[in-house]
Amino acid sequence: MAIEERKSTMRWRNMLAAIAVIAAGLALRGFGYELGLPFTVVKYGGSILWGAMVFLLVAVAMGSRRMIVSATIALMIAAAVEFSRLYQTPVLDEFRLTLAGRLLLGRVFSLWNILAYAVGIGMGMAIKARLRVLDRSQ
Repeated sequence: MAIEERKSTMRWRNMLAAIAVIAAGLALRGFGYELGLPFTVVKYGGSILWGAMVFLLVAVAMGSRRMIVSATIALMIAAAVEFSRLYQTPVLDEFRLTLAGRLLLGRVFSLWNILAYAVGIGMGMAIKARLRVLDRSQ
């Protein structure tokens, strides 16, 4: 397989993995409590998946850059979004009350969320590494 074709294939696989992670996160947040899952599993499981999603989307955007670069950028984005919760404006606060606002930005600042994002980024790195192994075996 040519190098350019391989890069394109990896981007598509990363994108599909990101979509799968998004679906898992939406399912967890949407049905987790109905399934009887504890608050911590739904709350921090969603944050872990959110971190994995950020990493995978950064990996799609960055292409074939080193994984550690994508992980660092993803962690910076995740931390910036978390710290943005400390900034309050009426328009931003109103957006945070919507479903999209809750899912994308969240409402309440927590350092624990940054830890969960880091775990999710590590999970995203593991997914990407597995995709690379699958790509090389073909």
